[in-house]
Amino acid sequence: MVLPDHEAASAVTERLGRFACRLVSHASGRPWLVGCWPDDEAVAAAVGTTRLMALGPTSLTSHDLVARGVSAADGAAGCFHLLASLDGRVYARGTATGTRRLHTARVGGVVLVADRARTLAWLTAAEVDPTGLALRMLLPMAPYPLDVAGVWRGVESVQPGEALHLGADGSVRTERWWQPPPSDLPLAEAAPLLRDALGAAIAARVRPGQIWGADLSGGMDSTSLCFLAHEAGAELVAVTLEWAALTNEDAHYARQAARHLPGITHLTFPSGTLPGHFAHLDESHPPLDDPNVLLRDRAQQEHMVRALREHGALRRLSGHGGDHLVAPQPAYLHRLVRRHPVAGARHAAAHRAAGRWPLATMLRQLSSRRSLTEWLAAQADSLAATRRGQQRNCDWGPPLALPSWATSTARGLAAEAFRQAADSSLEAFGPDRGTHAWVHMARLAGVTSALLDEWSQGVRLPFEAPFCDDGVLTACLRVRPQEAGHPAAYKPLLKAAMHGVVPEEILARTTKDDSSQEWYAGLTAQRRTFAAWAADFHLGALGLIDPAALRRSMLAPSLVAGGAPELEYSLGIEKWLRELDIHPDPSHLKDHPRDRHASTSAPSSDA
Repeated sequence: MVLPDHEAASAVTERLGRFACRLVSHASGRPWLVGCWPDDEAVAAAVGTTRLMALGPTSLTSHDLVARGVSAADGAAGCFHLLASLDGRVYARGTATGTRRLHTARVGGVVLVADRARTLAWLTAAEVDPTGLALRMLLPMAPYPLDVAGVWRGVESVQPGEALHLGADGSVRTERWWQPPPSDLPLAEAAPLLRDALGAAIAARVRPGQIWGADLSGGMDSTSLCFLAHEAGAELVAVTLEWAALTNEDAHYARQAARHLPGITHLTFPSGTLPGHFAHLDESHPPLDDPNVLLRDRAQQEHMVRALREHGALRRLSGHGGDHLVAPQPAYLHRLVRRHPVAGARHAAAHRAAGRWPLATMLRQLSSRRSLTEWLAAQADSLAATRRGQQRNCDWGPPLALPSWATSTARGLAAEAFRQAADSSLEAFGPDRGTHAWVHMARLAGVTSALLDEWSQGVRLPFEAPFCDDGVLTACLRVRPQEAGHPAAYKPLLKAAMHGVVPEEILARTTKDDSSQEWYAGLTAQRRTFAAWAADFHLGALGLIDPAALRRSMLAPSLVAGGAPELEYSLGIEKWLRELDIHPDPSHLKDHPRDRHASTSAPSSDA
């Protein structure tokens, strides 16, 4: 929790004090930071009346903070919050990808800042906001800026990439501190930047001799991180999940990789030896800060976490985010056909063939010149008529839809949120649709990573996703999208970046496995459990779904014939609401003995 330099903040400290391991003060002596964080993820400095703190894995040092102040974070590797007390003013920022979030609420006349929205919701006794839940039912995903909309009344979420300024007089403002770089480098020049960024991300986390758990899926993303962590001196305990389909190749490539990693402990789990997808739904868990994560594979993940911990792992490295960051979205075509018509036409034809796009739809999107706000307004008008969103497109985002069981109330709330966003002074992430879509995908990965990190704290094996670091995103965005996004090439940017690090026979892989067989089997096995929820659907009580329509969908034969992907969003929200009833108080708010050795002010630096 970040507190303003204001006397009213003391009352908040009294309420939160017993939950906090540490308390850091402003130069005035008033409380500034209240919370719990590990020593090895805190870098602090003090100069005069200035206090600075970086929380999270980072390449920053106290010397950097003293020498450059808040600007020291620009270009620093890692994943961290940057917090500053500047002679009565407060500066706070998370990450551009959303891995480190900030939320605000007004309590006792002052604005408070927290990394978890539930902390503020608990302080303010906030109720769930149905609009936020309706937006989370959207297919295939909520658009910017609504992708990070809050789910609690009175609790606002700061946009990733924006910094928060709190004045001593109670004033509040935000400013965007992150901008995407130009995408102007050929692949051969951009690849070393990605290699360096991933190496720096690993170096900010890994120390020689540490035992690290690591996902080794057999895919290029997690495999690259394993080789980089091995180079950095980590002792790896890697896990591979072997899916049942005969055509899947993950385990084969994972074993190949393991043979090139001396000293690795490699654990392989055939999917049949693990709990099925959607297993143990009758078990209750403290809800995360947001719905829609871990409904599917919580039981599987917890099984593998136990195995990693038994082998001595204290942290876990994940390739999550690689799919989102290392290749651009097809929206780059919109700019390419204007700047390089011949190349644009060739790329468009290749994408159309790979994605089976209707020609008329593609031509309409490529020729459109509407702005982001115009696109949002159009989505609000078409939401009631659209039944399922289409993923691949060249517009500002895919056509958005709500599931068939969504009520007119849900559609109205989502549409109104679109219109309000369209009426604001909204700016796209970059100068073109391609950059905007690429950054949006990175944010989706980052926000999910933040929730996975929250879950991982509860199972005592902290989760790290270096692909979601800001430095990695910036490096990926430097490449010319047409050189990294052709559908005939599989992740060419990452492949070039890892040349000489990962064995060539692994980089040559062009296939990607999936767990659809396990997914449908799990839904089929559990659908009567889901259907039983219909008797008292919390989403129904909020007026967002028609319980009978959802129950029919869960029991319909089309469930196992490809008609069920939209179920997971709605059921994830429902499970989250049910767990809120059982666990009304956030699980991270528990009594902690105050660290007597922890300073109540940021230490000064001898730099």
